[in-house]
Amino acid sequence: MTSPQGLLEAAQAGDEKAFGRLIEPHRGELQAHCYRMLGSVQDAEDALQDALLRAWRGLPQFAGRSTLRSWLYKIATNSCLDVIGRRPQRVLPVDFGPAADPHDGIKPPIAESVWVEPYPDQMFDVGDRLLGPEARYEQRESVELAFVAALQHLPAQQRAVLILREVLGFSAKEVADALDSSVASVNSALQRARSATSERLPEESQQATLRALGDDRIQALVERYMLAWEAGDVDTIVDLLTDDVTIAMPPMPTWYRGLDGAIGFLKGYVFAERARREELVGFAAEERRVRALPTWVSGQPAFAVYHWDEEAGGYTPVALQVLTLRGDRIRDITAFVNPTLMRRLGLPEPERRRTP
Repeated sequence: MTSPQGLLEAAQAGDEKAFGRLIEPHRGELQAHCYRMLGSVQDAEDALQDALLRAWRGLPQFAGRSTLRSWLYKIATNSCLDVIGRRPQRVLPVDFGPAADPHDGIKPPIAESVWVEPYPDQMFDVGDRLLGPEARYEQRESVELAFVAALQHLPAQQRAVLILREVLGFSAKEVADALDSSVASVNSALQRARSATSERLPEESQQATLRALGDDRIQALVERYMLAWEAGDVDTIVDLLTDDVTIAMPPMPTWYRGLDGAIGFLKGYVFAERARREELVGFAAEERRVRALPTWVSGQPAFAVYHWDEEAGGYTPVALQVLTLRGDRIRDITAFVNPTLMRRLGLPEPERRRTP
């Protein structure tokens, strides 16, 4: 087996296969880093490819004054900073405008890519661990929707500093070297970033909430909610929500807060047609025109929603619902109504040919 030093020397001599083997152990965590910086899986993939190209071109000049991992993070961070400088800030609908009145209808989707996206757990080993002695956030915490959305509100340099210091555990000196800055500037940026981020984060992370609930209670809650969604059972859905629940559905900017907003949205929009069928001709419980399949994204329970497409002869993807819990109730529902995103995330799909 070739040693890491042997791979490095071969890659510096122009061996692309050696470079691939040298980089592979770091690829997953680098992609997650780019995601935290950018809030988008697609942007993260693009930034990572750009960073690896820069690394390949610059590898002959790598003199080993830092670890290869630190050097790669420096390149990836600067690639992300370049992306941030040329595209709009990414947010969630709750940060885009005020909550809507459910009687006012839903605004059309915003075509421009302004929304924070979820991150599929299977793309990264998001274990409950810290990456270094300087880190304050567990890996799962660092990809939660609320955390990533809070990061997007930070100025680019502050964002990079907070992630490199408190998620990845690099020292102030290493971060200063990565950003061509000074230790004093890094420490100052970190203090400002901590203060701004704490104002946007809930008191308890999702990981703490999920650990307190335990796997069995989480599974029971999610299954009950999914079955209620498939059946269009608004009463059961509402019973699982907190009083101050929020429901958002990017790319639509419209979002709702509170049980009244949730009920109005569910009865007046999501299940309106089903409710009319029940009233007019009755509704067969076994007629399952909606399928929900569980998954995990951003370290949180989620499920993919599919509707039966008669013409296609199968279920087609509609939305990915990411659930944020408070205790044993659902505090936030973020439904990403984007079939392209769902396919790109590699989510499970029902059987294509099945009579509902």
